Amino acid sequence: MIYLVGDLQGCCDAFERLLAQIGFSPSRDRLYLLGDLVNRGPASLAVLERLEGLGDAATCLLGNHDLHLLAVAHGVRKLHRSDTLDAILASPRREHWLRWLRAQRLAVQAHGWLMVHAGLAPQWDAAQALALADELHRLLDSDDLPAFLQVMYGNEPARWDDALAGADRWRFAINVFTRMRFCSADGTLDFKVKEGADAAPKHLMPWFEVPGRRSAGVPVAFGHWSTLGLRSRPDLLALDTGCVWGGSLTAARIDGGRREIYSVRCAQARKPG
Repeated sequence: MIYLVGDLQGCCDAFERLLAQIGFSPSRDRLYLLGDLVNRGPASLAVLERLEGLGDAATCLLGNHDLHLLAVAHGVRKLHRSDTLDAILASPRREHWLRWLRAQRLAVQAHGWLMVHAGLAPQWDAAQALALADELHRLLDSDDLPAFLQVMYGNEPARWDDALAGADRWRFAINVFTRMRFCSADGTLDFKVKEGADAAPKHLMPWFEVPGRRSAGVPVAFGHWSTLGLRSRPDLLALDTGCVWGGSLTAARIDGGRREIYSVRCAQARKPG
């Protein structure tokens, strides 16, 4: 049985209850975690320990909070007041956990679904998205990571161009895979609006609604957008249902053409704002 799971964000108790609800068996089932494995919730280290313990039964994607942990650990970013990463950073196995995170992917295509944390640039088809994710994976898992983290943050360039190279190319791709929500009709990214799809100014739309999106027709699953909530349609699964904000942790079973949704309610670990 194949399950896709929304953002854990350090909520290990909710994860255990979700696994119990679906009757998860690591010898039989396969999980795909859609990023933001850690941070904001109360048990980020326990989440990493649990996921590693699942071995090949779990495939994990990286989200913006996971990259934030790497940036903090390398001295590029400071801890935010709402971060819950201290146990990982103080762990005797700190370097092990950082190396484990660096080995995870930014996009995976399996079982008929293209999986990412946040989204896909409208100008990319599935093959280009996977190639860029692989390019970033090699960078994040290389000795060049500290230098890249220094230039990873920023909102520019805001629109894809095949001529992009170096830090601009990688920054744009990271922003797409881990941060994007809204775009303009020409595919320009917007990072100011974080509300649900109905709250966008008229010139913006959810990335998956951009006319002419080159990945249209390829089923895509993603998390990241808690204010969007659960969206389930033949070509789309949005699975961040706000676990850390007192919402739910959600999984979707997708094997054999199924679309079965499972959710567990979560204690509120953080308040918006």
